[in-house]
Amino acid sequence: MRRRLVTTYLLLLCLVLLALEVPLALVMSGRTTQALLADRLADATRFAALVAPAMRGGELAPVAAELNRYHDLYGIVVIVVDQNRRVVTSAGPRPALETDAVVRGALAGRQVSSPTNVWPWQQSSLLVAVPVYEGGAVLGGVLTISSTERARGAMLFAWAVLGVVGLLALVGSLVAAVRLAHWVLRPVLSLDTAVHEITAGDSTARVPHALGPPELRRLTTSFNEMADTVSDALERQRLFVAHASHQLRNPLTVLRLRVEGLGDMLPSEARTEHHLALEESDRLSRVLDSLLALARAEWDGRPPVTVDAAELVAARVEAWRPLATQRGVALTAEVPADPVPAEAADTALDQALDALIDNGLKFAGAGGHVTVSVEAVAGRALVTVRDDGPGMTAEECRLATRRFWRAPNTQNVDGAGLGLSIATVLVEASGGTLTLAPLRPRGLVARVRLRLHRAEISGGARV
Repeated sequence: MRRRLVTTYLLLLCLVLLALEVPLALVMSGRTTQALLADRLADATRFAALVAPAMRGGELAPVAAELNRYHDLYGIVVIVVDQNRRVVTSAGPRPALETDAVVRGALAGRQVSSPTNVWPWQQSSLLVAVPVYEGGAVLGGVLTISSTERARGAMLFAWAVLGVVGLLALVGSLVAAVRLAHWVLRPVLSLDTAVHEITAGDSTARVPHALGPPELRRLTTSFNEMADTVSDALERQRLFVAHASHQLRNPLTVLRLRVEGLGDMLPSEARTEHHLALEESDRLSRVLDSLLALARAEWDGRPPVTVDAAELVAARVEAWRPLATQRGVALTAEVPADPVPAEAADTALDQALDALIDNGLKFAGAGGHVTVSVEAVAGRALVTVRDDGPGMTAEECRLATRRFWRAPNTQNVDGAGLGLSIATVLVEASGGTLTLAPLRPRGLVARVRLRLHRAEISGGARV
């Protein structure tokens, strides 16, 4: 955008310079030509006054001597002709030029010059012819042939000065245009940067004040006020979820203890309902824990760190293997021999893996398989969790990361519907993506993509 704005400024400036300098150059050329022509006409008219009486009396020797001195001094050829266009006297060698037109004009009683205008690229001589009068009659004509080299040189120098002045004005205007475009667009660039930072998760990003023209300053002020309002609303929402989850824990714990204490006083036929009440209280406790974890994940603004995704996958699979064995699920890890350094928020990948592995073990069931793999693909660290459970449709995979969403066929499965939501928040806070897709013939695959850190790993230590 800055390039287009500067180009527009320069285009307008070039048009203005052309509109000013081209007429000025033409005027300068005309004035130079008129000055040269006036000087030659004055000389030719003086010679015509000297030649008139000499042509009457036939004494042309003094006139010839004057013309020769003039030619020796200025290098201008002078030719005097009579009414029959015969050369009466001359000074200097006559060049091979077509002079009949100007001579005829002079013999007709007119002052004639050719060319009418002198240009730097034209090397033709200037022809000036004036009539010789005696008693009102035209006796002949005086023709001067002069070089235009000096006039063309002066004109070219003036044009060069004009061009240099225009070039300096263009360079100065370019600098001014760049600075002006930077001043005008700086708030827009700052606004774009702030939008990207907020999109990336930095809710504290704002646009600096007092930048650019007043209209854009008002825009940045409005944007900052909007960002403050949105950040405040999100903060209040997160604080409410965190506080509500925390405050409900103690009453829920007391309630469970009291319900559990009632078990000994209930008849045997009520024991089943009593057991279900305890299970519901446990489920509610897990829901509150998940809400608190989700609020913390959304609130956490820690900078990313570099973690070895291969080592982390192996560690989390090993930590979950006892539970997988207890449930009769085969849990395996496929990790490369080399480290896979990934950039993620501190403990974000650990918690996301825990949520995905827990989800896989929960739905794979006894005799099922859950495989966790990691690899570096196209500049990304790709962590994949596969299970051969009932899986989900493509539409269900799209909805599964929503809070409290449960698949229609898993309503009775233990869980709060927040595990995948928490994993998604953690991965996105790390600058990555979490996607779910169905497997064929059955099962579910979850893929976590994180930025791959390019630092070399040597000697077993990450640098």
